[in-house]
Amino acid sequence: MKTLIQLYIASLKEFVREPMTLFWTLAFPILFILIFGLVFSDADSPSYEIGLAVNDTGPAGQALGAAFHSVPVFKITEGSRDELIAKLKDGDLRTVIVIPEGLSEKMQAGEKAEVETVYDPSNSTSAQLILQIIRQIVDGVDRQMAGAPVRLTVEATPVAAKEATFMDFFLPGILGMSLMQLGLFGTAPALVALREQQVLRRLGATPLPRSTILASQVLLRLTIGLAQMALLLSIGVIGFKMHVQGSVLGLIGFVVLGALSFISMGYMIAGLAKTQDAVTGITSMLNFPMMFLSGIFFPVEVMPQWMRPIVEAIPLTYLGDALRQIIVGSPPAHSLSMDAGVLAGWLVVCGLLAIRLFRWE
Repeated sequence: MKTLIQLYIASLKEFVREPMTLFWTLAFPILFILIFGLVFSDADSPSYEIGLAVNDTGPAGQALGAAFHSVPVFKITEGSRDELIAKLKDGDLRTVIVIPEGLSEKMQAGEKAEVETVYDPSNSTSAQLILQIIRQIVDGVDRQMAGAPVRLTVEATPVAAKEATFMDFFLPGILGMSLMQLGLFGTAPALVALREQQVLRRLGATPLPRSTILASQVLLRLTIGLAQMALLLSIGVIGFKMHVQGSVLGLIGFVVLGALSFISMGYMIAGLAKTQDAVTGITSMLNFPMMFLSGIFFPVEVMPQWMRPIVEAIPLTYLGDALRQIIVGSPPAHSLSMDAGVLAGWLVVCGLLAIRLFRWE
């Protein structure tokens, strides 16, 4: 154990002496979260799953129902209010629109009426876009049927107890990205550099067990991963008033599992690459598709349907989903057990390949 600790301290000192490694694993994700948190704006989305409960059989209810069905980006599922809200809470729908009974009679009597909209606030970007479209539809039907003054309004209610912000969606994704960067850019190039400098060969020739040498490197990166978690959450809570909801132990568990999965991938890449140029190319080839296709920056709905199988195969997709569930209570895309299972599967596969491919010289 004493030897392990000494090797760990030596690795930590080596890590601190590398400015680029420090930048990519700590400064880069913090810079990303600050910039995107301040300037990111809404974007169009090709399709959203919308629940529609039409309880009014009069002309206004029928006109609103037809108008919502005509929106190209809405995939409408009809049903009762309770059934649709249950699906919303399960993450199967983005928003539920309820056209209440008696709405047509109220408008004909000159009274104001409300269209109830219950939405998922966890993805603030898509939620605000959906609400904007709903308000435009309601205003259009109101003008067509009633003219002035305005008689139809939208009552928007979040499904959660608190209003979610864009940062609630964004920060867990950035944490997942920083763990991926740690496993890829913070592991593979460093190992290849140590091999080219003959450091690994000399360490492997010592009486120390090779497993102890590698364990010290892994332990170092797990420490950095937990530091990333603490830094990003502190920025979110203090700087952007984000609220952390879930289990701290569960969060630490997924951070460790995610870090180990990507670290094992980094070791696998280090085994495949023979030179620094090769390791940079392989790492970048894996990093950028995972960064932009995993849903950590944008809702998965903005991606073409043909990309969904790729999205479902990426480990960062499941890490981001688990972190959002635990940190902000986001409706799940997958169960936590499935998220953990997929990440563990990647850990096992990449770990076995790393053992098979890893070279000390």
